[in-house]
Amino acid sequence: MFLTISTTGTPERPATDLGFLLHKHPDRAQAFSTSHGTAHVFYPEASAERCTAALLLEVDPVALVRRGKGKGRGGAPDAALAQYVNDRPYAASSLLSVALATVFKSALGGVCRALPERVGAPLPLRIEVPALPARGGAELVRKLFVPLGWERVEVAEVALDEQFPEWGASRYVRLLLEGELRLADALRQLYILLPVLDDAKHYWVAPDEVDKLLRAGEGWLADHPERPLITRRYLSHRWGLTRQADQALELVRLAESDDLDVESVDNAVDESTDTEEKPVPLAEHRRTAILEALRGAGAHRVLDLGCGQGQLVQALLKDVRFTEIVGVDVSMRALTIASRRLKLDRMVERQADRVTLRQGSLTYTDKRLKGYDAAVLSEVIEHLDLDRLPALEYAVFGSARPGTVLVTTPNVEYNVRWESLPAGHVRHGDHRFEWTRAEFREWAGKVAERHGYTVAHLPVGPDDPEVGPPTQLAVFTLATDTTATDKNNEKKKEAEAA
Repeated sequence: MFLTISTTGTPERPATDLGFLLHKHPDRAQAFSTSHGTAHVFYPEASAERCTAALLLEVDPVALVRRGKGKGRGGAPDAALAQYVNDRPYAASSLLSVALATVFKSALGGVCRALPERVGAPLPLRIEVPALPARGGAELVRKLFVPLGWERVEVAEVALDEQFPEWGASRYVRLLLEGELRLADALRQLYILLPVLDDAKHYWVAPDEVDKLLRAGEGWLADHPERPLITRRYLSHRWGLTRQADQALELVRLAESDDLDVESVDNAVDESTDTEEKPVPLAEHRRTAILEALRGAGAHRVLDLGCGQGQLVQALLKDVRFTEIVGVDVSMRALTIASRRLKLDRMVERQADRVTLRQGSLTYTDKRLKGYDAAVLSEVIEHLDLDRLPALEYAVFGSARPGTVLVTTPNVEYNVRWESLPAGHVRHGDHRFEWTRAEFREWAGKVAERHGYTVAHLPVGPDDPEVGPPTQLAVFTLATDTTATDKNNEKKKEAEAA
């Protein structure tokens, strides 16, 4: 089992700097013990102009079979094709991936004290893997590596038998990669994609494999077009782990889209307190008003946009007239709590078919949200920066276009009635704004006019004669007599957004 990593250089930046980055001296041949044999590192060539490091994994078939006994923890699902005679010592697989991470651990982590300035700089790299099992063929190999920035991805199929070409190609290929990448990035890609292409692992896949996948995939996996296949195969088709990885990677993708930290995006759950209001009556008033408005609109299929910990979804499930309920939130922590609150893992099938929890950003259009009777934005808009509101407006009113949209938001005028709230403070630390009744009505009126809705306003909670209710509710209804001009305007906006 063999691979080589080559680079070129100049007298000022010699290619032998590769030895510093890999933490392996070019003048030495070194051997490292692994659980399945011995890994050798040596340099077939080492000069200022060109340097090549080779990793040769000498697999012990006896140790492989002994460690692969059984199907449970420590078992090897593809360890022995025929006990002691198999392809594992000769084809690059998860065995080589583990050896790569063990022998080049510091390089994989992007650590080099001797040449720290070279760690973050791209190198002209050439990587060759002479025997790579590829379940999916050469085309899949290209789909996995081309999006990663390699200038040359050359894949040559290996014949089953060169003397009998009519037998066709085997599932093995020769792989050549060339391009300018950071060494750490290239090693991380190989660490993940070698077992993905083999579609097998020689060890039991435990939950900590998700963390390994996220660490090695940082910076490239979240946006990879073949991400679902990569996560599924890397985690040995374990559905629960695959879902966990996909959710984490989707959060990374959403954060990168807005140039934010993951933690700042995943902020729907207060670490110290339950986000449900501690005078419960106002929360109950709000849910009651929403349920009454949905029933009045005759809605059956409902979106809860910004569902948080699932309080409203739970209330909707208690009414059988709501046949399909979809909760959407950008925070995976909130969705996890919602799932526990709803006891989705123990819910009877008929009930579980009515509800879906989905991760997504409300400021991006999503064709999966089209065609619903109603959408609810309960205490959501005030958590967005004002300059993001137009994006949410178009995603909900312009793209999804449910028949009814309910929007609730705090009435800032009522804040003077909260004895515990200091003057000038908003009700929650994450609120970017809180509107007066006039400001909310102005915004709602313009939204309705732009997108062909009518709007009515209702108080939620005790309606104070001076400052109004604590929460204000706008009920948007899609006009049935939308003119052709309105429809053309919407198509134009959608094309511009695309």
